[in-house]
Amino acid sequence: MAQDTSASHRHPAPASPVSKEANGWWMRLLMWREKHVPEKTFVVILALIVGIASGLAAVLLKTLIGLIAGFLTSRFDIERDNLLYLVFPAIGILLASLYVYYIAREPISHGVTRVLYALALKKSRLKIHNMYSSLIASSVTIGFGGSVGAEGPIVFTGAAIGSNLGQAFRLSPQTLAMIVACGAAAGIAGIFKAPIAGMLFTIEVLMLDLTAGAAIPLITASVAGATVAYVFTGYNVEFFFTQSEPFYASRIPFVILLGVFCGFVSLYFITLIDRIEGRFKRLHNRWVRFAVGGITLSLLIYLMPPLYGEGYEGITRLINGDVTGIFDHSLFYAYRNDTVAVLLFLFALGAFKVFATAATNGGGGVGGTFAPSLFVGVMAGVFFAYLINHLGFIDPEMPLSIKNFALMGMAGVMAGVMHAPLMAIFLTAEMTGGYELFLPLLIVSGSSYAISRIFTPYGIYARRLAKRGELLTHQKDRSVLTLLKMDSVIERDFSIVHPDMSLKDMVDTIAQSHRNLFPVTDDNGKLLGVVQLDDIRNIMFRPDLYRRMQVNRFMAIPPAKVVVGTPMERVMKTFDDTGAWNLPVIDEEGKYVGFVSKSKIFNSYRQVLKHYTYD
Repeated sequence: MAQDTSASHRHPAPASPVSKEANGWWMRLLMWREKHVPEKTFVVILALIVGIASGLAAVLLKTLIGLIAGFLTSRFDIERDNLLYLVFPAIGILLASLYVYYIAREPISHGVTRVLYALALKKSRLKIHNMYSSLIASSVTIGFGGSVGAEGPIVFTGAAIGSNLGQAFRLSPQTLAMIVACGAAAGIAGIFKAPIAGMLFTIEVLMLDLTAGAAIPLITASVAGATVAYVFTGYNVEFFFTQSEPFYASRIPFVILLGVFCGFVSLYFITLIDRIEGRFKRLHNRWVRFAVGGITLSLLIYLMPPLYGEGYEGITRLINGDVTGIFDHSLFYAYRNDTVAVLLFLFALGAFKVFATAATNGGGGVGGTFAPSLFVGVMAGVFFAYLINHLGFIDPEMPLSIKNFALMGMAGVMAGVMHAPLMAIFLTAEMTGGYELFLPLLIVSGSSYAISRIFTPYGIYARRLAKRGELLTHQKDRSVLTLLKMDSVIERDFSIVHPDMSLKDMVDTIAQSHRNLFPVTDDNGKLLGVVQLDDIRNIMFRPDLYRRMQVNRFMAIPPAKVVVGTPMERVMKTFDDTGAWNLPVIDEEGKYVGFVSKSKIFNSYRQVLKHYTYD
């Protein structure tokens, strides 16, 4: 073989003096910090920095979306439809998909799910480009009309800021997870100006088992993110709302019914998003995915302009009682005062927002499902109140408040979709200032969450990971098992025997082995059975049987086999079901790989547990 004599092959390229100097300076800083700044104090300082940075990212993202959308739609006539609605959304998806494919070079949509995945399986490590790639792609997607939200991308961005800053300071795994959570919380707090909701988002949606020691950095980051948003955009709520109509206790039965209704709407939202996006994934050609998604989205927005972008303008109108305003720019503007037309339009907006969201992400756009759930919730609340008022079930002199029920519907669907009732209550109150409706918000969110939880154990963000057994939850045992991987616990130092070997050969193998368990395989390596030392101890010392008895006479079929890649939670369930202490591991073709034992899993469990919880 010819020898490569190039200099680059013979000697690694020396580090530049600048990189050496920078690395040395950084290491001296890390050593100084470790010596002079206590760990808990430093984590709070880092949480503050991450909170400020994530808040700035949230402000930047909202500004970019507003500038793009404003530039494109500022000259539209509210009394007529506009054919540009057929063009802008598709262009946005195209630009975002090109950026993701050629520049980011990896999928970056579904930001919250990707943060959950990083916490579960990537040791809370996110790439550097994640700190800005979602901002660029989502601002283009949403600004041009993509029917998704900016909250998923800002959670991804904030988490990436926390992850990369934590990695730079060489934080331990449990502390790094805490800083990632701080970034995500600050992103939500900054985008909605809702610090309490930001903290609850981390607990209920990211599902980290946070201890009392984690509360201070988490609160610090959330408050910092919201404060930055207030400084740059003013001390006002996200959605302007004034409660001009008081809430009466006599309305509680209708509030409970709304909660049940929102629960089923949430199930519709979760199920349909999952199925439609699954259909898009089956389209292997990205240009076909773009064509289907772009055409679907553009047609829906042309027919129903409130589906454009996040839909916050329509939300603001409805929570302030302006039902006819949702007809602006649409083909149906002339029917804005017709009761049946209003009901049908509200129903269609809520039903087809799900299709528009799935088409945006499936076609190549980048965005989240947070804002769409708010939009669908408001439509559900207004539709419910409007229908009750016009069916004669209530005194026409004291109708249900459209504004109040719009707010309740927002909280209800959010709670059911995300399985986060506390976050839904506080986020709705913080976004709108509707604290006087706290009791009905609590009733609707609790009822909706209960209905949704009956039919599906996971919210929309956790659903994808749960299917693959890759989800961290508040149940610490299950979470630690999720973090354990099969490859790390397989033991391979077992002596293999074959079915045609004699008892004499078996005894010789036992003498050279330090194990008391022996896998039996055929010539192709396929596992046929196992031999346990205890099972043949009574015949091991009978020379008269050495040549007459073969392994296939005394081998046993194992109580179960474990396939490589099986989630550890399922492996433990197999141990419980069989009562075994060791189980053989095989590949997809049935070939022997090794053994997995309870003792090995328990030892690994204890090691992972020490790095799991931040105190």
